[in-house]
Amino acid sequence: MTRIPEPRLSPVAILELRPTQMSVGLLEVQRKRAQWKHLPKEGEERYLGRHMVPVVVGPSNRLYLIDHHHLALALHEEGIEHVLTVVQADLSHLPRKLFWTVMERYCWAHPFDAEGVRQPPSAMPKSLLDLADDPHRSLAGEVRRRGGYAKSVQPFAEFLWADHFRQRMTRKLIRRDFQQAVTTATEHARHADARYLPGWCGIEHD
Repeated sequence: MTRIPEPRLSPVAILELRPTQMSVGLLEVQRKRAQWKHLPKEGEERYLGRHMVPVVVGPSNRLYLIDHHHLALALHEEGIEHVLTVVQADLSHLPRKLFWTVMERYCWAHPFDAEGVRQPPSAMPKSLLDLADDPHRSLAGEVRRRGGYAKSVQPFAEFLWADHFRQRMTRKLIRRDFQQAVTTATEHARHADARYLPGWCGIEHD
């Protein structure tokens, strides 16, 4: 499918956007809220213009958010009601079952819950407000910012890292001492066992 993304210059209500993933890292949302709070008032409109969110038009002409779930949720929690969007594709003509198949084929949907377990498309939240908290996703984001692995263009890369950490660290540890969890997860990220993951930058020993 080849198309040039089409920006929608008219504002779209954040709560009308449908998610294409089932969870977020709430610490990531809080971090983005803090970034917004530190913006000068005159810079808010420019920020929103630089952060148009990508969407796909789906059945019933609903807009499905295919990235920036954390940002959209953070903006909503900061009282922002609308964002600008960029339409990546119009799949509104597809029946619902085929729509979700195509979405996943193009890596525009991530039908895995906050425990990393695959779910049917019918379980996808209908609103950003219904996204579950995945502490391992928060952990993955912070490890990347600390240099544990490199940013990647691979869709849902942080969720892949979250699943890697999920096999090695408990939610209890992350919630009890997040900073210690980041230190431990960074060590895991640089281990050769993680070399299959996008952005891995450890040392592979012979």
